[in-house]
Amino acid sequence: MKFGLFGINNGACATPKCAAAVARAAEDAGFESVWTGEHVILPDPQAPPSPVAPDYPMLDPAVALAFIAAHTTKLRLGTGIIILPQRNPVVLAKELASTDVLSNGRLIFGIGVGYLQPEFEAIGAPFDHKGARAEEFLAAMIALWSMPKPQFSGKWIKFKGVNAMPRPVQKPHPEIVFGGHTKEAFSRAARLAKGWYGFALDLEATAKCVEGIRAACKAAGRRFEELEISITPNARVKVDRDTAKRYADLGVSRLILLQRGANEAALLEGVRGAERDLIGTV
Repeated sequence: MKFGLFGINNGACATPKCAAAVARAAEDAGFESVWTGEHVILPDPQAPPSPVAPDYPMLDPAVALAFIAAHTTKLRLGTGIIILPQRNPVVLAKELASTDVLSNGRLIFGIGVGYLQPEFEAIGAPFDHKGARAEEFLAAMIALWSMPKPQFSGKWIKFKGVNAMPRPVQKPHPEIVFGGHTKEAFSRAARLAKGWYGFALDLEATAKCVEGIRAACKAAGRRFEELEISITPNARVKVDRDTAKRYADLGVSRLILLQRGANEAALLEGVRGAERDLIGTV
């Protein structure tokens, strides 16, 4: 079992001192990866389905991961997730290629389609056809990352006679992971990605999602075992060795643990606890 740590760009880790200290401690403890979340803006006042209060600090994923890259040497750096339909894919391709270069090829590009309509409205991005636009935007980004002479002609994005350097270190492009708990999300992971990321799931919810992913893989003509399954257990789950093994039995190969604590000292204690009780035991 691989272990990742979620939230390296938010909460207490939205400050440089804490983010650097927690990332270095996670690397020393044997964590395989650290992961960011994303909301460019948050509704004020908070109202469902907004996940956190409007004054909750959250750094931009690419900026935060480039900073973490400078303080670590081997941690994988995951966006968990970037809301792709509300981004300009040409600009984002440049940002993430830069992050991959600065980290010497450690980026994992985790993608979601988003669900907060006020966020899309504030950015000026349409809220409809989010899944289709995410797939097209990803294809355009891969063209920029991998084609000798990039060109793309889609419904929403078109370009030719352009180039963007430097290219990502990882070839042909950084690892792709799709998030989301819907049939459509499972299909995107099975067809387009190396992995799938389920956030805030207990064992029962994970089992249901894995069943859906297996069906999506069958429909796509892909072996389920080729897809890497990552899960962040929800806050009510006590992640001990036995629980981690039960996730592994469901087909999960990476647990991305939630931050447990509101300050640097508490977060570092959580990292030490995972090193003591989990990492290398499952």
